[in-house]
Amino acid sequence: GKDIPSTEFVGYDHDSIDDAKLVALVVEGEQAEEMMSGVEGIIVLDKTPFYAEMGGQVADHGVITCGDAKFEVADVQKNKGGKYMHTGKVVSGSFKLGDTVTASIDVERRKGVRRAHTATHLLDAALKHVLGDHVHQAGSLVEPDRLRFDFTHFEALSSEQLKAVEDLVNQQIFASKPVLTRVMGIDEAKSAGAVALFGEKYGDVVRVVSVGAEDQPFSRELCGGTHAANTAEIGLFKIISESSTGSNVRRIEAVTSKGALDYMADRLALVDAAAAALKCRVDEVPARVENLQAELRETSNKLKKALTGGSSDAISSAIEG
Repeated sequence: GKDIPSTEFVGYDHDSIDDAKLVALVVEGEQAEEMMSGVEGIIVLDKTPFYAEMGGQVADHGVITCGDAKFEVADVQKNKGGKYMHTGKVVSGSFKLGDTVTASIDVERRKGVRRAHTATHLLDAALKHVLGDHVHQAGSLVEPDRLRFDFTHFEALSSEQLKAVEDLVNQQIFASKPVLTRVMGIDEAKSAGAVALFGEKYGDVVRVVSVGAEDQPFSRELCGGTHAANTAEIGLFKIISESSTGSNVRRIEAVTSKGALDYMADRLALVDAAAAALKCRVDEVPARVENLQAELRETSNKLKKALTGGSSDAISSAIEG
């Protein structure tokens, strides 16, 4: 397998290509000449639109086809030699070494990933604005319309700080800022103020993702991931939790776009259910719960008095009361 060249990634510009060459098949850990229907394994292509899991961004899903043959891709990893390992299953037909195939990603899923990844950059910049320049990314996970972001900070964020961060991100979204991707030398990128991740190894040539005006971007980071073309695509950003993951590292989980709408819908459904159970209007729920708690305290106090007082008349009136 040493002579197989590394895979060329064309996914920044293409969602689908129809001239990829099948350069390796792996079944049960062994290289194979052919992969039959029903078999699970790995396909390696000379070029691919599939993003391999990297930098916290999940891999693309999709299909590789050749005539009637179809392979469903469930994961993509890049190995040491730079080959993209498309893991999945042949669902129909069969594949042979040397086949010319069509490789197509699940576009809707990728769009969701792009939205969440661009939102992650906005969140990083917003946290620096609100909390200070000591904030550094300590890890992230980018999924379709969902993200997790770990960062250095010495205390829990107040609800006011969280609201300020969320508002700042949404301002950038509603302002429809362009997201620009440029390839440049590492020194040029650093002098342009691009945020580099601590401990990451960067080559001489890097991708720089900037949000907003060229001269004064809201965010500028070194990043190999895929992004929305404009912040407006994100639609909406909602923080759903903030917690600690260790000493001086905080974690924010957030949802974007359809993920944010689904989250809000679930939350509203809970309030509606509470209102129905309490037989009151939604806006009356807090007051109704307070009244019930007060009634419960009163009843339990009556019961305590009655039990310590001990007369059966007192007990029956407490229970009825």
